[in-house]
Amino acid sequence: MPKPNPDPIEFRVERIVTNVADQLGTEPVPKLLLRFSLPAITGMLVNALYNIVDRIFVGRGVDEVALGGLSLVLPLMIIFMAFAMLFGMGAANMISMRLGEGKRGDAEQALNHCFWLLMICGAIIMAAGLIFMDPILSRLGAQEGSTALEYSRRYFQIILYGSIFSMVGFGFSHCTRAQGFPKVTMVSMFIGAGLNTILDPIFIFVFKWGVEGAAWATIISQLVSAIWILYFSFSDRAVIRLNLKKFRLSPAITWQIMVFGSSQFLLQLIMSGVQLLMNNSMGKYGAAALGVENGGDIALTGMNIAGSITMVIMMPIFGINQGAQPILGYNYGAKHFRRVLQAYLLAIGAATGICLVGTIFTQIFPVALVYAFTPDGSPALLEFAPWAMRITTLLLPVAGFQIVSSNVFVVTGRPKTSILLSMLRQFIVLIPCILIFGRLWGLRGVIAATPVADGFSFIVTGILIFFELKKLRAAS
Repeated sequence: MPKPNPDPIEFRVERIVTNVADQLGTEPVPKLLLRFSLPAITGMLVNALYNIVDRIFVGRGVDEVALGGLSLVLPLMIIFMAFAMLFGMGAANMISMRLGEGKRGDAEQALNHCFWLLMICGAIIMAAGLIFMDPILSRLGAQEGSTALEYSRRYFQIILYGSIFSMVGFGFSHCTRAQGFPKVTMVSMFIGAGLNTILDPIFIFVFKWGVEGAAWATIISQLVSAIWILYFSFSDRAVIRLNLKKFRLSPAITWQIMVFGSSQFLLQLIMSGVQLLMNNSMGKYGAAALGVENGGDIALTGMNIAGSITMVIMMPIFGINQGAQPILGYNYGAKHFRRVLQAYLLAIGAATGICLVGTIFTQIFPVALVYAFTPDGSPALLEFAPWAMRITTLLLPVAGFQIVSSNVFVVTGRPKTSILLSMLRQFIVLIPCILIFGRLWGLRGVIAATPVADGFSFIVTGILIFFELKKLRAAS
């Protein structure tokens, strides 16, 4: 009796899965890292444009205090990203490892869970933000009667309407990359950031909507980006398709996703807390240090500019980290430990090189970078912002090493160590330094806390990763 032909769709999906597995497990690691990282780097840089473009157009089209108002809500925006990374990167790690182990069904369940977790979380954030907006905004760190606070209220209310779009679009992009389609993720980010760049000047300069125009441009762009990434996830092109009919809630899968994504989640959440503390410190020490009445708002604006430049430098590092993730995860699941080591070392070299170039640039051209945001900035801002940029990026070259190394512990099944390293710089060291240095030296002490934390965390991470690499070398 002739053997029945396999279902053509299932056969094609299995063939795609096999091809992806062959690539991640057999293709030269440098070629893989370049192919996966370049789209991720491009995508992360483009994604950074969401905030950078808003800040540039607000600084030029409204005023420098409005730019400080956007920095007030930055801790809340980071919280959005934290939850998107908790479920998105958690599911992505699980997907790449399960595909490496040949467990496609488990990978599909991780994708389905990721979608609903992002949707529900986005809805909760929107509802909570709209209900408790005034109590939340009152604790963001602005001085009493601050003009920047009013700008932040007008901006954030609109941003909340698009929280579901931003959660799904950003979170699901990690799952697409984990299946071996980094270019799809890159296109999604290009669509969103490109549209945002087009709409910002129209809404701000033509329609005269001010900070509200920047917010509407952002959420419309996020909606279009989310539609694109979901369209791909439902299509036959995906290795594992989003299938809402097959979804069955599993606490075990939900917990695994949260464990896999916990390191990046905590890192982002702690970053939000640090940003909040930094904003409060700017408002507290700014007036006395800068010698002007609205010194708190000026200090907020200066740190917003310095933070924006740092974000541009760090986005490629996150892209390298994300590009390395499926390579590390798949090969560790397949017990190809020599390839894990090779991918890690290449990622470290690339990340450190980018950080070094970025640091040199900020040390030489800080004034020109400030003028890009506020060409008509006040004398107090033009004095403070370049100095703050130079100090905060002083030891930035070691940051890439810590970010990539932290992700290695997730892949090797030691999420607690990864969490510790993620918390080290942003919580265990940086927050005490801000509090202590602020009391001792005011605004300048707060700024100096960043390079101190960078140096200390680099030393601790180096010690821990030394022993982890030793184990991998022995196993290979």
